[in-house]
Formats: sequence, structure tokens, C-alpha cells
Amino acid sequence: MAMAQSDSQEDWTGFHYLPAPTQTALHGLLGKLHNQNVGNMTILLLGRGGVGKSSIINSLFGERVAAVSAFQSETLRPCLYSRSKDGFTINIIDTPGLTGAGGVDEEALAIIRRYLVGKTIDAVLYVERLDGPREDQLHKKLIRAISQAFGRQVWHLVIILFTHAQIHPEDVSYPSFVSTRSAALQSAILKEACFKRTNINVPFVLVENGSCCRVNADHEKILPDGRVWLPLLFEALVELISGPNESMVVDEKLLGTGEGKQLGNIWMPIALLAQSNRNQISFRSSIRQSAHLATIRHSDR
Repeated sequence: MAMAQSDSQEDWTGFHYLPAPTQTALHGLLGKLHNQNVGNMTILLLGRGGVGKSSIINSLFGERVAAVSAFQSETLRPCLYSRSKDGFTINIIDTPGLTGAGGVDEEALAIIRRYLVGKTIDAVLYVERLDGPREDQLHKKLIRAISQAFGRQVWHLVIILFTHAQIHPEDVSYPSFVSTRSAALQSAILKEACFKRTNINVPFVLVENGSCCRVNADHEKILPDGRVWLPLLFEALVELISGPNESMVVDEKLLGTGEGKQLGNIWMPIALLAQSNRNQISFRSSIRQSAHLATIRHSDR
């Protein structure tokens, strides 16, 4: 894995402020990567604005490194944050929100793509609010836009993060709500990125960054089901990076040639053929109609 260029690389001082059990868990997980001769990982955050991407960075590092707003995205351009500890470096790239005015923000997506040229991405955190809108047309457009921008293979590197996971549904149990919400988004990804169900599994992790999040006796932030979520996220990252999928190297030659556009080119001859068939049918119909009129005129004489 290549070392990404860092805007701000510092010692991971926030690690020592994490609860002791969390530190122990992270030591073990990062040790697995060290044993595989992996010395760094670069994580890309993608999603709408205001879903909590910057807050995730602060939680992962155990310190406030990214500005956070409760109502809108604070990130106007991609920004890379790096922290190093015991010879291991974590790079996290925060990005602008990908939606605006009811649609996909193509300008923001283009800015992100240009920024990533020459960088190697090991994992992508696709961030959504657990209490956010259900899968609608905007979700589908966003998934298609990401697939076109980076190729649909990018979804092999994705972990879905559901923020605001402290939600308490009134009419359904928490596990049932989470299962339904995650299954719907996973299904949308498989469909809109044109995957077969057997080809890809997109994992998800629940996240709660709010100050009102419950904590256990060791002051670790926990989910409504009692699990400590920060080690779960690191565990998912380590499992992904240790898996068979290769990291994504963003090549300038690939910009503007996303798989979605290639699929469009594949369908173009089919569309032209259909149009040609329609024209032929229309032409034959016109001939038949002219012949019919000629017959009528002849019979009237």
C-alpha cells in the first residue's frame, strides 16, 4: 500500500485519551496489519453533507481535528488528516457533501476526483444517517454517480456507516429497524451499481458521535444494544484491508471514463437498432397506408 501524501501528519496523541479497553482493542487490531507488513491505511469518506463525516474523523482519532456543524457540511474541499503511532499511519480523507438542491453535486464529485489523482485508497466509508431518509431516487442517483466516477469496483472497498445510531424507534424493535434500513441500502447499491447479489457484500457499522451517546463503565461509547462501536469500526476496516480486494489507485487516465458511461456506450447500439426498427415499421406503415388510399381512389372512379 502506497503512502498517501498528507496535508497534516502528526503523532496520534489522541490515542492516549481513548478509554483503556478501546486502546487495547485497537492495539490488537492494528497489530494484525503490522504482522501482514501493512504500515498505513488510507480511508476515503463519501456521503451527503451534514451526515457526520467530520465527526467520524474526530472519533477515530480521539481528538478534534475536523470542524463540525450540526446543520451543514463544513468541508468545502477534500482534506487529508494523518496520525501516526508506533510506525503505523492512518490517513483519512474528508470530502464535501455529494448532494445539493435535490440532486447530485457533480462539481463536488469532480473536485474529489481531481484531488484523489495519484493517491491509493484502501477503504471507503460511505456515510448515511440511520435516522435519515429512506432509499429514494436521490440515493439511487448518488450510487450511480459514485459508480461512474470511480468504477463500480469501488463498492468492493466500501463499508457503510450509519451515524446517529442512538435512535429509538417507537413502532419497531431496534434490531429490526437496523436490519431493514441496512438491507434496503445494500440492495440499492447492488442494483444501481449493476452487481449480482453473489458478487459483493457491503458491510455496515453503526456509529454514534453525539455527546448524548450512552457510555459503559469504562467510558466507552456504546450503541443501544450495548456494543462499543469504535473497535467494531476498526475491526471492519482491518478485515477489509486484510481481505482479497486490492486497493484503488486513482489514475488521471481513468477520469471521465467511469463504468456507468461505458455501460451507456454499450446500450447505445441497442437504442439505435430499436430506433431503426421503429423507423422501418413507420416506413412500411406509410407504404401500406398510401397503397390503401390508392385503392380507394381507384374504386371511386
